[in-house]
Amino acid sequence: MGNLITSIDKIPKGKKLIVFDLDGTLVKSKTNLDPEMAGLLEILLGERVNKKVAIIGGAKYELFKRQVLGQLGTPGVILKNLFLFPVTATAFYRFNGGTWEEIYSESFSEEEKRKIFNAFEKTFQEFNYKHPYKIYGELIEDRGGQITFSALGNEAPLEAKEKWNKENPDIRSKMEKVLQNNLPNMEIKVAGLTSIDVTGKGIDKEYGIRQISKYLNIPIQDMIFVGDAFFPEGNDEAALKTGVLCFEVKGVEDTKELIKYILKTTSVG
Repeated sequence: MGNLITSIDKIPKGKKLIVFDLDGTLVKSKTNLDPEMAGLLEILLGERVNKKVAIIGGAKYELFKRQVLGQLGTPGVILKNLFLFPVTATAFYRFNGGTWEEIYSESFSEEEKRKIFNAFEKTFQEFNYKHPYKIYGELIEDRGGQITFSALGNEAPLEAKEKWNKENPDIRSKMEKVLQNNLPNMEIKVAGLTSIDVTGKGIDKEYGIRQISKYLNIPIQDMIFVGDAFFPEGNDEAALKTGVLCFEVKGVEDTKELIKYILKTTSVG
């Protein structure tokens, strides 16, 4: 099992790659990098520090582009150090020749998608779940290699999601158990503030860390993974199975402090 640490001063120097979870770690749910976080990442990726950074999350690549790439003023030559693993690493994008290149992308079959959508509807009925009156965007979103239910819709504003989450603290974990019974051969995880993610068997953060190691040719012991959901059944917990060093944050501000610490303790010549 990996080591889970929460104290910044226990972070070792010299890790070749920092892997960040996206929502709840680098950004608040489905929002964009704020200017301070964007600036810190630019320094981390830049020529003086020259740190390799991977970002993994359940969102589609198009959302990664808005949340992350659209906020960075970093010159293209520096983006060679940034690697994107959207949809729980069922896709991988890297910067090559001035553009972002898709290295691979996996997806459910049409039959699998039908089974998942039907299982959600069956779960809602079994759970006697009533959708909120006000819905923003799609309730169940096809992300290719992941199907995601968002209680308020996939375009709900952060304030509404935070309110719903506070008023419904246990409903998704209970729904997750019913859905797992209906989809025994899938991975089911509560995610973000309002979502439940469905991926193929074995597709989780453990899979993601191993994919990152494989495609970037960096041993797991040379990485640190930063996330906010290492609690039992949290969507970062599976990363611990790889043996990767994990650092737990409570939110975006903790992540900023971590990056500042790394910048402070990294020799830049």
